[in-house]
Amino acid sequence: MKAQPVKLMTASFALVLFAGAALTFSMTSGAAPVLAFSEQSGNLHAVKECSQYTYAAGSFCTITDSNVGPIKVNSKVYYDQAAGTPAGLLDSNVVLDAGAGNRAFGRCSIDLSTGAGLCTFSDGTGQFAGFQARINVTYLGGPNYSWDGTYSFSSGHGRD
Repeated sequence: MKAQPVKLMTASFALVLFAGAALTFSMTSGAAPVLAFSEQSGNLHAVKECSQYTYAAGSFCTITDSNVGPIKVNSKVYYDQAAGTPAGLLDSNVVLDAGAGNRAFGRCSIDLSTGAGLCTFSDGTGQFAGFQARINVTYLGGPNYSWDGTYSFSSGHGRD
């Protein structure tokens, strides 16, 4: 009867040893851990606050709300080109920077008289590898804008 607890302890020890080895392998092999966010596609809704946006190249807006895991609150949307060329339009390359090397790359065109526009993203790094999105921009009032559209991650991306 004493043999049963020893077998159970040996099996438990083997399981702990296997889990530790798997964790060590994933950390040393470059395999990325799987995070809680695992949606490969869906509807995107975010709000950005643009009180820091100055219409100059390099200025930014800040994400204040998002339903897509990698687009975290306090992520920054940087605009590479100055607004107004052509007149009345913001037409710029953009970088959505969520920190820690997680960046999405795209382009936004916004009518400055209405605040309406379109942003598209075609790829990224870190959690945004394989990210694609088509986002309608709507002016909400004050410094706030809504992003509504669709997103997807190519197979094997968006969860690491």
